[in-house]
Amino acid sequence: MKNTSQRDALFLAEMGIGPLWQLRAVPQAEVEAVALAAVVEAPPEVAAPAPAAVAEPAPEPTPEPTPAPVARTHTPLSAPPYRNPPPVDEASAWDDVAVPEPAAPDVATMDWAGLRQAIAACRDCACGEGRKPVFGAGPRQARWLVVAGTPSALDEGAGQPLTGDPGKLLDNMLHAVGLSRERDVFVTPLVKCRPLNAKGGDRAPTPGEIAACRPFVERELALLNASTVLTLGQVATNGLLGRALQEPLAGARGDVHRLGEVPLVATLHPGELLLRSENKALAWADLCRARSLGPRD
Repeated sequence: MKNTSQRDALFLAEMGIGPLWQLRAVPQAEVEAVALAAVVEAPPEVAAPAPAAVAEPAPEPTPEPTPAPVARTHTPLSAPPYRNPPPVDEASAWDDVAVPEPAAPDVATMDWAGLRQAIAACRDCACGEGRKPVFGAGPRQARWLVVAGTPSALDEGAGQPLTGDPGKLLDNMLHAVGLSRERDVFVTPLVKCRPLNAKGGDRAPTPGEIAACRPFVERELALLNASTVLTLGQVATNGLLGRALQEPLAGARGDVHRLGEVPLVATLHPGELLLRSENKALAWADLCRARSLGPRD
């Protein structure tokens, strides 16, 4: 509404009409003060959200997978760092049985010194404690390898194979075909230790004892580069030919066999010839057969 002017007011007074109510002008400073007080005292009004268009809800972001905890490992200072260390079998980490034993040395690669040490340290058979192995004896480059079965008590005491009266007879047999231990023949026992029974007497070797010692004889043959093998008795013959130990020697005598690439001839043991002198003719035939296989001087 417009404010009444002074002229209009006079006309209205003349007409008997009372004064009109007029809006009082409010100073601008007072208006601002009242507005400020309203803002401070009144609680803020939360505007109602405007209606929005219906839309499909946005897919929630897939949370990143939490990385699995990494086990702490210890790397020795002398070992190179590994990005991913090899797994550890915790079930067997403290099990003594699971620890692999060191590999046994390969007899087929040994020299004479290594072979002697391996024979002295061998514990692969049941010869028992207090064992005294008897090593082979003779030249290191021999024409013949003569193999007996087992050491006797005299052999064990002397530390030499084929001693005593059997050894003397062997020397005579070799001389008869032009050979000698000192120059041409290496003599060795198949089983390096003397097998004993529960009372301390001699006994026959077992197949396991022969199997444990056979690689030593085979290595002796390779180091000697011998051209002929002569076996003395049933144990040595059957053990090297892979026959049953109880098979009679007569089944192997009279033929030329092979130990690897080397010809093998079987004959009777000198100890048996001392008990049965009538068999010396058989032994002589075996020696002549073996002698015919190698070169003559």
